[in-house]
Amino acid sequence: MSRIGRMPIPMPEGVAVSIEDNHVTVKGPEGELSRSFDQDMSIALRDNQIIVTRPSDSKRHKAMHGLTRALLANMVTGVSEGFRKTLEIVGVGYRAEMQGETLVLSVGYSHPVQIEPPPGITFRVEKGYRSFTVEGIDKELVGEVAARIRAVRKPEPYKGKGIRYLGERVRRKAGKAGKVA
Repeated sequence: MSRIGRMPIPMPEGVAVSIEDNHVTVKGPEGELSRSFDQDMSIALRDNQIIVTRPSDSKRHKAMHGLTRALLANMVTGVSEGFRKTLEIVGVGYRAEMQGETLVLSVGYSHPVQIEPPPGITFRVEKGYRSFTVEGIDKELVGEVAARIRAVRKPEPYKGKGIRYLGERVRRKAGKAGKVA
């Protein structure tokens, strides 16, 4: 990760960063994110770029260097562009719809599954009710919410039914051979 850590993070137009004792706040057109980082890492703002430096070449410092830089880059991208994950529903009668802010999934259970969005997350159902998007400025939160939704009905390997990420390949298995008469 140390090679990633050495790269400076360019600041897009309209993004402001404030750094106080390794607590970084990033504001942009999409919103605001703040996070505390490891005390050993030094974070500086020079020439409209964020630069992360480490005190030594120890294994821990190298790992924290790359992690800190990657998290900061995700914060900057989040407040300037945002993050989104698209999920698709495969199965007869399976569908997704919105009721206000709540995502309602009909995925083969005796009841519809209702999912409330956490603060900072929005859901958008595409036409046809077969795919929907999880959007937000925090990459970790978007991924976590998308994974929890996928866990409601994971794609099964025999028919491929369930909720999957857009473009996800489900490894299919052959069914049982059956009886030969």
